[in-house]
Amino acid sequence: MIGSGVPLRELGLVILVATALTYLATGFVRSFLVRTGRVAEIRLRDSHSQPTPQLGGVAMFTGFIAAIFLAQQLPALTRGFMPMTPEISAVVWAALAIVIVGVIDDLYELSALVKLAGQFVAAALLSILGLSWTLLFIPFGGGTTVVLDQFQSSLLTTFVAVLLINAINFVDGLDGLAAGLGLIAGSAILIFSLTVLYDQGGAVSAYPPAIISAALVGMCLGFLPHNFEPSRIFMGDSGAMLIGLLLAAASTSASGKITQSLYGTADMVALVSPFIVVCAAVFVPVLDLVWAVIRRLSQGKSPFAADKAHIHHRLLSLGHTHRRTVLVLYLWVSAVAFGAVSYSIVPPIAATIATVIALLVAFGVTLIPLRQGKLGAKKKATRVVHETTPVEDSRGTGADL
Repeated sequence: MIGSGVPLRELGLVILVATALTYLATGFVRSFLVRTGRVAEIRLRDSHSQPTPQLGGVAMFTGFIAAIFLAQQLPALTRGFMPMTPEISAVVWAALAIVIVGVIDDLYELSALVKLAGQFVAAALLSILGLSWTLLFIPFGGGTTVVLDQFQSSLLTTFVAVLLINAINFVDGLDGLAAGLGLIAGSAILIFSLTVLYDQGGAVSAYPPAIISAALVGMCLGFLPHNFEPSRIFMGDSGAMLIGLLLAAASTSASGKITQSLYGTADMVALVSPFIVVCAAVFVPVLDLVWAVIRRLSQGKSPFAADKAHIHHRLLSLGHTHRRTVLVLYLWVSAVAFGAVSYSIVPPIAATIATVIALLVAFGVTLIPLRQGKLGAKKKATRVVHETTPVEDSRGTGADL
Protein backbone atom coordinates (compact mmCIF):
# COMPACT_ATOMS: atom_id res chain seq x y z
CA MET A 1 0.00 0.00 0.00
CA ILE A 2 1.28 3.46 -0.91
CA GLY A 3 0.92 6.39 1.48
CA SER A 4 -2.34 8.06 2.46
CA GLY A 5 -4.37 4.88 2.07
CA VAL A 6 -4.03 4.48 -1.71
CA PRO A 7 -3.48 0.77 -2.56
CA LEU A 8 -2.11 1.30 -6.06
CA ARG A 9 -0.29 -2.03 -6.36
CA GLU A 10 -3.31 -4.00 -5.18
CA LEU A 11 -5.67 -2.24 -7.57
CA GLY A 12 -3.15 -2.76 -10.35
CA LEU A 13 -3.19 -6.48 -9.56
CA VAL A 14 -7.01 -6.47 -9.71
CA ILE A 15 -6.84 -4.92 -13.19
CA LEU A 16 -4.22 -7.44 -14.31
CA VAL A 17 -6.23 -10.47 -13.11
CA ALA A 18 -9.47 -9.16 -14.65
CA THR A 19 -7.64 -8.59 -17.94
CA ALA A 20 -5.96 -12.00 -18.05
CA LEU A 21 -9.00 -14.03 -16.97
CA THR A 22 -11.36 -12.20 -19.33
CA TYR A 23 -8.96 -12.67 -22.23
CA LEU A 24 -8.59 -16.42 -21.57
CA ALA A 25 -12.28 -16.98 -20.83
CA THR A 26 -13.29 -15.16 -24.02
CA GLY A 27 -11.18 -17.58 -26.05
CA PHE A 28 -12.87 -20.57 -24.40
CA VAL A 29 -16.37 -19.13 -24.87
CA ARG A 30 -15.71 -18.34 -28.53
CA SER A 31 -14.34 -21.84 -29.18
CA PHE A 32 -17.40 -23.43 -27.56
CA LEU A 33 -19.85 -21.25 -29.51
CA VAL A 34 -18.14 -21.96 -32.83
CA ARG A 35 -18.13 -25.71 -32.18
CA THR A 36 -21.81 -25.71 -31.25
CA GLY A 37 -22.79 -23.47 -34.15
CA ARG A 38 -24.16 -20.63 -32.01
CA VAL A 39 -23.29 -17.55 -34.04
CA ALA A 40 -25.17 -14.26 -34.37
CA GLU A 41 -27.15 -13.88 -37.58
CA ILE A 42 -26.65 -10.62 -39.46
CA ARG A 43 -29.51 -8.18 -38.84
CA LEU A 44 -30.50 -5.23 -41.01
CA ARG A 45 -29.10 -2.68 -38.52
CA ASP A 46 -25.77 -4.48 -38.03
CA SER A 47 -22.46 -3.13 -39.35
CA HIS A 48 -20.65 -6.48 -39.63
CA SER A 49 -20.86 -8.72 -42.69
CA GLN A 50 -19.89 -12.15 -41.28
CA PRO A 51 -21.87 -14.28 -38.79
CA THR A 52 -20.03 -13.97 -35.48
CA PRO A 53 -20.42 -15.74 -32.11
CA GLN A 54 -21.60 -13.62 -29.20
CA LEU A 55 -22.16 -14.23 -25.46
CA GLY A 56 -18.82 -12.57 -24.75
CA GLY A 57 -20.54 -11.12 -21.69
CA VAL A 58 -20.22 -14.51 -20.00
CA ALA A 59 -16.43 -14.33 -20.31
CA MET A 60 -16.42 -10.71 -19.14
CA PHE A 61 -18.46 -11.61 -16.07
CA THR A 62 -16.02 -14.45 -15.34
CA GLY A 63 -13.07 -12.04 -15.39
CA PHE A 64 -14.95 -9.53 -13.24
CA ILE A 65 -15.89 -12.10 -10.57
CA ALA A 66 -12.32 -13.45 -10.49
CA ALA A 67 -10.97 -9.93 -9.94
CA ILE A 68 -13.48 -9.24 -7.15
CA PHE A 69 -12.59 -12.53 -5.46
CA LEU A 70 -8.90 -11.63 -5.60
CA ALA A 71 -9.56 -8.15 -4.20
CA GLN A 72 -11.38 -9.67 -1.24
CA GLN A 73 -8.27 -11.72 -0.39
CA LEU A 74 -5.92 -8.71 -0.39
CA PRO A 75 -5.54 -7.16 3.10
CA ALA A 76 -5.18 -3.65 1.65
CA LEU A 77 -8.61 -3.88 0.01
CA THR A 78 -10.69 -5.66 2.66
CA ARG A 79 -12.20 -2.33 3.77
CA GLY A 80 -14.27 -2.42 0.61
CA PHE A 81 -16.09 -5.64 1.55
CA MET A 82 -18.43 -7.06 4.17
CA PRO A 83 -18.77 -6.50 7.07
CA MET A 84 -17.39 -2.99 6.49
CA THR A 85 -19.69 -2.22 3.56
CA PRO A 86 -22.26 -4.24 1.56
CA GLU A 87 -21.66 -2.43 -1.74
CA ILE A 88 -19.44 -5.00 -3.49
CA SER A 89 -21.84 -7.82 -2.59
CA ALA A 90 -24.69 -5.76 -4.04
CA VAL A 91 -22.75 -5.27 -7.26
CA VAL A 92 -21.96 -8.98 -7.63
CA TRP A 93 -25.60 -10.07 -7.27
CA ALA A 94 -26.91 -7.29 -9.51
CA ALA A 95 -24.26 -8.13 -12.12
CA LEU A 96 -25.25 -11.81 -12.02
CA ALA A 97 -28.90 -10.84 -12.55
CA ILE A 98 -28.16 -8.58 -15.53
CA VAL A 99 -25.89 -11.19 -17.15
CA ILE A 100 -28.62 -13.84 -16.85
CA VAL A 101 -31.10 -11.47 -18.52
CA GLY A 102 -28.51 -10.69 -21.22
CA VAL A 103 -27.68 -14.34 -21.92
CA ILE A 104 -31.38 -15.23 -22.31
CA ASP A 105 -31.81 -12.26 -24.66
CA ASP A 106 -28.71 -13.20 -26.68
CA LEU A 107 -29.98 -16.74 -27.11
CA TYR A 108 -33.74 -16.24 -27.48
CA GLU A 109 -34.35 -12.52 -28.33
CA LEU A 110 -36.46 -11.24 -25.44
CA SER A 111 -39.07 -8.59 -26.15
CA ALA A 112 -38.08 -5.02 -25.28
CA LEU A 113 -40.50 -4.82 -22.32
CA VAL A 114 -39.36 -8.14 -20.82
CA LYS A 115 -35.73 -7.11 -21.14
CA LEU A 116 -36.51 -3.73 -19.56
CA ALA A 117 -38.24 -5.50 -16.67
CA GLY A 118 -35.11 -7.61 -16.16
CA GLN A 119 -32.99 -4.46 -16.12
CA PHE A 120 -35.22 -2.94 -13.44
CA VAL A 121 -34.90 -6.09 -11.33
CA ALA A 122 -31.09 -5.99 -11.53
CA ALA A 123 -31.01 -2.25 -10.79
CA ALA A 124 -33.39 -2.66 -7.86
CA LEU A 125 -31.18 -5.43 -6.47
CA LEU A 126 -28.27 -3.01 -6.52
CA SER A 127 -30.18 -0.60 -4.29
CA ILE A 128 -31.93 -3.13 -2.03
CA LEU A 129 -28.68 -4.94 -1.23
CA GLY A 130 -26.90 -1.78 -0.14
CA LEU A 131 -25.49 0.32 -2.99
CA SER A 132 -27.62 3.45 -3.31
CA TRP A 133 -27.50 7.19 -3.68
CA THR A 134 -27.91 8.47 -0.12
CA LEU A 135 -26.98 12.09 -0.78
CA LEU A 136 -27.59 14.38 -3.73
CA PHE A 137 -25.69 17.65 -4.00
CA ILE A 138 -27.56 20.42 -5.84
CA PRO A 139 -25.07 23.16 -6.80
CA PHE A 140 -27.63 25.91 -7.43
CA GLY A 141 -28.38 28.75 -5.02
CA GLY A 142 -25.14 28.41 -3.09
CA GLY A 143 -25.31 24.60 -3.00
CA THR A 144 -27.54 22.24 -1.05
CA THR A 145 -27.04 18.62 -0.02
CA VAL A 146 -30.28 16.65 -0.04
CA VAL A 147 -30.43 13.58 2.19
CA LEU A 148 -32.54 10.96 0.39
CA ASP A 149 -34.96 8.65 2.19
CA GLN A 150 -35.15 4.95 1.35
CA PHE A 151 -37.74 5.35 -1.40
CA GLN A 152 -36.01 8.33 -3.05
CA SER A 153 -32.67 6.55 -2.81
CA SER A 154 -33.97 3.37 -4.48
CA LEU A 155 -35.79 5.36 -7.15
CA LEU A 156 -32.74 7.42 -8.11
CA THR A 157 -30.37 4.44 -8.01
CA THR A 158 -32.66 2.33 -10.18
CA PHE A 159 -33.18 5.16 -12.68
CA VAL A 160 -29.43 5.83 -13.04
CA ALA A 161 -28.64 2.13 -13.42
CA VAL A 162 -31.32 1.45 -16.06
CA LEU A 163 -30.29 4.61 -17.94
CA LEU A 164 -26.63 3.57 -18.13
CA ILE A 165 -27.46 -0.07 -18.92
CA ASN A 166 -29.45 1.05 -21.96
CA ALA A 167 -26.97 3.76 -22.92
CA ILE A 168 -24.12 1.26 -23.29
CA ASN A 169 -26.42 -1.31 -24.89
CA PHE A 170 -27.61 1.22 -27.48
CA VAL A 171 -24.09 2.31 -28.40
CA ASP A 172 -22.84 -1.28 -28.84
CA GLY A 173 -23.00 -1.28 -32.63
CA LEU A 174 -19.40 -1.42 -33.81
CA ASP A 175 -16.53 -3.79 -33.05
CA GLY A 176 -14.72 -2.65 -29.90
CA LEU A 177 -16.94 0.38 -29.27
CA ALA A 178 -18.78 -0.58 -26.06
CA ALA A 179 -15.73 -2.27 -24.53
CA GLY A 180 -13.54 0.74 -25.33
CA LEU A 181 -16.04 3.23 -23.93
CA GLY A 182 -16.38 1.10 -20.80
CA LEU A 183 -12.60 1.04 -20.47
CA ILE A 184 -12.31 4.82 -20.82
CA ALA A 185 -15.25 5.67 -18.55
CA GLY A 186 -14.11 3.13 -15.96
CA SER A 187 -10.58 4.55 -16.04
CA ALA A 188 -11.92 8.07 -15.45
CA ILE A 189 -13.95 6.94 -12.45
CA LEU A 190 -10.97 4.94 -11.16
CA ILE A 191 -8.69 7.99 -11.31
CA PHE A 192 -11.29 10.06 -9.49
CA SER A 193 -11.72 7.31 -6.88
CA LEU A 194 -7.98 7.31 -6.27
CA THR A 195 -8.05 11.07 -5.61
CA VAL A 196 -10.88 10.50 -3.11
CA LEU A 197 -8.90 7.71 -1.43
CA TYR A 198 -5.92 10.03 -1.17
CA ASP A 199 -7.95 13.00 0.15
CA GLN A 200 -9.88 10.91 2.68
CA GLY A 201 -6.86 8.99 3.90
CA GLY A 202 -8.31 5.58 3.06
CA ALA A 203 -11.91 6.03 4.28
CA VAL A 204 -14.10 2.91 3.91
CA SER A 205 -16.58 4.63 1.58
CA ALA A 206 -13.84 5.35 -0.97
CA TYR A 207 -12.81 1.70 -1.50
CA PRO A 208 -15.82 0.18 -3.35
CA PRO A 209 -15.80 2.60 -6.33
CA ALA A 210 -12.06 2.04 -6.77
CA ILE A 211 -12.42 -1.76 -6.69
CA ILE A 212 -15.47 -1.81 -8.98
CA SER A 213 -13.90 0.49 -11.57
CA ALA A 214 -10.56 -1.38 -11.47
CA ALA A 215 -12.32 -4.70 -12.17
CA LEU A 216 -14.37 -3.02 -14.92
CA VAL A 217 -11.25 -1.58 -16.56
CA GLY A 218 -9.49 -4.97 -16.55
CA MET A 219 -12.61 -6.75 -17.83
CA CYS A 220 -12.93 -4.41 -20.83
CA LEU A 221 -9.19 -4.46 -21.50
CA GLY A 222 -9.16 -8.26 -21.61
CA PHE A 223 -12.11 -8.43 -24.00
CA LEU A 224 -10.93 -5.78 -26.48
CA PRO A 225 -8.25 -7.91 -28.26
CA HIS A 226 -11.02 -10.35 -29.25
CA ASN A 227 -13.56 -7.65 -30.10
CA PHE A 228 -11.66 -4.87 -31.88
CA GLU A 229 -12.29 -4.70 -35.62
CA PRO A 230 -12.38 -7.24 -37.18
CA SER A 231 -14.21 -8.81 -34.24
CA ARG A 232 -13.95 -12.53 -33.55
CA ILE A 233 -16.70 -12.48 -30.91
CA PHE A 234 -19.40 -10.05 -29.76
CA MET A 235 -20.13 -9.27 -26.13
CA GLY A 236 -23.88 -9.37 -26.81
CA ASP A 237 -26.46 -7.79 -24.55
CA SER A 238 -25.01 -9.79 -21.66
CA GLY A 239 -21.73 -7.88 -21.96
CA ALA A 240 -23.07 -4.44 -22.90
CA MET A 241 -25.62 -4.41 -20.09
CA LEU A 242 -22.97 -5.65 -17.65
CA ILE A 243 -20.71 -2.70 -18.55
CA GLY A 244 -23.63 -0.30 -18.10
CA LEU A 245 -24.52 -1.75 -14.70
CA LEU A 246 -20.93 -1.62 -13.46
CA LEU A 247 -20.58 1.99 -14.61
CA ALA A 248 -23.77 2.81 -12.73
CA ALA A 249 -22.49 1.01 -9.63
CA ALA A 250 -19.08 2.72 -9.70
CA SER A 251 -20.71 6.09 -10.37
CA THR A 252 -23.22 5.71 -7.56
CA SER A 253 -20.57 4.54 -5.14
CA ALA A 254 -18.23 7.39 -6.08
CA SER A 255 -20.80 10.18 -6.15
CA GLY A 256 -23.73 9.25 -3.98
CA LYS A 257 -21.91 9.75 -0.69
CA ILE A 258 -19.68 12.79 -1.26
CA THR A 259 -20.48 15.79 0.95
CA GLN A 260 -18.96 19.10 1.93
CA SER A 261 -16.96 17.24 4.57
CA LEU A 262 -14.53 16.07 1.89
CA TYR A 263 -13.57 19.35 0.28
CA GLY A 264 -15.29 22.13 2.24
CA THR A 265 -17.86 24.55 0.88
CA ALA A 266 -15.25 26.96 -0.46
CA ASP A 267 -14.08 24.67 -3.26
CA MET A 268 -17.20 24.47 -5.44
CA VAL A 269 -15.44 22.83 -8.41
CA ALA A 270 -14.02 20.04 -6.27
CA LEU A 271 -17.35 19.62 -4.50
CA VAL A 272 -19.33 19.00 -7.69
CA SER A 273 -16.52 17.13 -9.47
CA PRO A 274 -17.88 13.65 -8.64
CA PHE A 275 -21.07 14.46 -10.53
CA ILE A 276 -19.17 16.12 -13.38
CA VAL A 277 -16.90 13.08 -13.73
CA VAL A 278 -19.78 10.62 -13.71
CA CYS A 279 -21.78 12.62 -16.26
CA ALA A 280 -18.74 13.20 -18.45
CA ALA A 281 -17.66 9.56 -18.41
CA VAL A 282 -20.98 8.43 -19.87
CA PHE A 283 -21.86 11.60 -21.78
CA VAL A 284 -21.57 10.22 -25.32
CA PRO A 285 -23.57 6.98 -24.82
CA VAL A 286 -26.26 8.77 -22.78
CA LEU A 287 -26.53 11.51 -25.42
CA ASP A 288 -26.89 8.82 -28.07
CA LEU A 289 -29.59 7.09 -26.01
CA VAL A 290 -31.60 10.27 -25.37
CA TRP A 291 -31.38 11.36 -29.00
CA ALA A 292 -32.42 7.88 -30.20
CA VAL A 293 -35.54 7.95 -27.99
CA ILE A 294 -36.47 11.46 -29.14
CA ARG A 295 -35.87 10.55 -32.78
CA ARG A 296 -37.98 7.40 -32.65
CA LEU A 297 -40.85 8.98 -30.74
CA SER A 298 -40.93 11.92 -33.17
CA GLN A 299 -41.23 9.39 -36.01
CA GLY A 300 -44.10 7.62 -34.28
CA LYS A 301 -41.99 4.56 -33.49
CA SER A 302 -41.33 2.69 -30.28
CA PRO A 303 -38.34 4.07 -28.32
CA PHE A 304 -36.97 0.51 -28.39
CA ALA A 305 -37.19 0.15 -32.18
CA ALA A 306 -33.78 -0.53 -33.68
CA ASP A 307 -32.40 1.74 -36.41
CA LYS A 308 -29.16 2.79 -38.08
CA ALA A 309 -29.09 6.41 -36.92
CA HIS A 310 -26.88 6.16 -33.85
CA ILE A 311 -23.80 8.34 -33.49
CA HIS A 312 -21.53 5.59 -34.82
CA HIS A 313 -23.78 5.12 -37.87
CA ARG A 314 -23.61 8.86 -38.60
CA LEU A 315 -19.82 8.84 -38.37
CA LEU A 316 -19.72 5.93 -40.82
CA SER A 317 -21.98 7.83 -43.23
CA LEU A 318 -19.70 10.85 -42.84
CA GLY A 319 -16.93 8.83 -44.43
CA HIS A 320 -15.00 7.33 -41.52
CA THR A 321 -13.91 3.72 -41.75
CA HIS A 322 -15.22 1.22 -39.23
CA ARG A 323 -12.03 1.32 -37.15
CA ARG A 324 -11.61 5.09 -37.35
CA THR A 325 -15.23 5.62 -36.25
CA VAL A 326 -14.48 3.68 -33.08
CA LEU A 327 -11.27 5.64 -32.47
CA VAL A 328 -13.08 8.96 -32.99
CA LEU A 329 -15.65 8.02 -30.35
CA TYR A 330 -12.84 6.91 -28.03
CA LEU A 331 -11.29 10.35 -28.51
CA TRP A 332 -14.50 12.25 -27.71
CA VAL A 333 -15.24 10.22 -24.58
CA SER A 334 -11.62 10.51 -23.40
CA ALA A 335 -11.58 14.27 -23.91
CA VAL A 336 -14.78 14.80 -21.92
CA ALA A 337 -14.21 12.19 -19.19
CA PHE A 338 -10.54 12.85 -18.43
CA GLY A 339 -11.12 16.58 -18.83
CA ALA A 340 -13.65 16.38 -16.02
CA VAL A 341 -11.32 14.28 -13.87
CA SER A 342 -8.52 16.80 -14.32
CA TYR A 343 -10.48 19.41 -12.32
CA SER A 344 -9.96 17.35 -9.18
CA ILE A 345 -6.23 16.89 -9.85
CA VAL A 346 -4.78 20.11 -11.35
CA PRO A 347 -5.68 23.83 -11.07
CA PRO A 348 -8.96 24.74 -12.84
CA ILE A 349 -7.28 26.98 -15.43
CA ALA A 350 -4.90 24.20 -16.49
CA ALA A 351 -7.76 21.67 -16.58
CA THR A 352 -9.89 24.02 -18.71
CA ILE A 353 -7.10 24.66 -21.22
CA ALA A 354 -6.29 20.97 -21.55
CA THR A 355 -9.95 20.04 -21.97
CA VAL A 356 -10.58 22.69 -24.62
CA ILE A 357 -7.52 21.56 -26.58
CA ALA A 358 -8.62 17.91 -26.36
CA LEU A 359 -12.14 18.78 -27.56
CA LEU A 360 -10.77 20.81 -30.47
CA VAL A 361 -8.55 17.90 -31.48
CA ALA A 362 -11.54 15.52 -31.31
CA PHE A 363 -13.61 17.94 -33.41
CA GLY A 364 -10.84 18.23 -35.99
CA VAL A 365 -10.40 14.46 -36.25
CA THR A 366 -14.17 14.04 -36.66
CA LEU A 367 -14.15 16.34 -39.70
CA ILE A 368 -11.25 14.59 -41.45
CA PRO A 369 -13.48 12.87 -44.07
CA LEU A 370 -15.05 16.22 -45.03
CA ARG A 371 -11.64 17.79 -45.54
CA GLN A 372 -10.46 14.77 -47.48
CA GLY A 373 -13.62 14.91 -49.58
CA LYS A 374 -13.08 18.56 -50.44
CA LEU A 375 -9.44 17.95 -51.32
CA GLY A 376 -10.41 14.96 -53.45
CA ALA A 377 -13.10 16.97 -55.25
CA LYS A 378 -10.66 19.82 -55.82
CA LYS A 379 -8.02 17.48 -57.26
CA LYS A 380 -10.64 15.82 -59.47
CA ALA A 381 -11.86 19.18 -60.75
CA THR A 382 -8.30 20.30 -61.44
CA ARG A 383 -7.59 17.08 -63.34
CA VAL A 384 -10.76 17.47 -65.45
CA VAL A 385 -9.90 21.09 -66.32
CA HIS A 386 -6.35 20.11 -67.11
CA GLU A 387 -7.52 17.34 -69.43
CA THR A 388 -10.03 19.48 -71.37
CA THR A 389 -8.32 22.90 -71.61
CA PRO A 390 -6.38 23.65 -74.86
CA VAL A 391 -2.71 24.49 -74.33
CA GLU A 392 -0.18 26.03 -76.72
CA ASP A 393 2.38 23.80 -78.31
CA SER A 394 5.89 24.89 -79.18
CA ARG A 395 4.61 26.51 -82.42
CA GLY A 396 2.12 28.72 -80.55
CA THR A 397 -0.98 26.93 -81.91
CA GLY A 398 -3.67 25.38 -79.74
CA ALA A 399 -3.16 21.67 -79.21
CA ASP A 400 -5.36 19.46 -77.08
CA LEU A 401 -3.48 17.16 -74.77
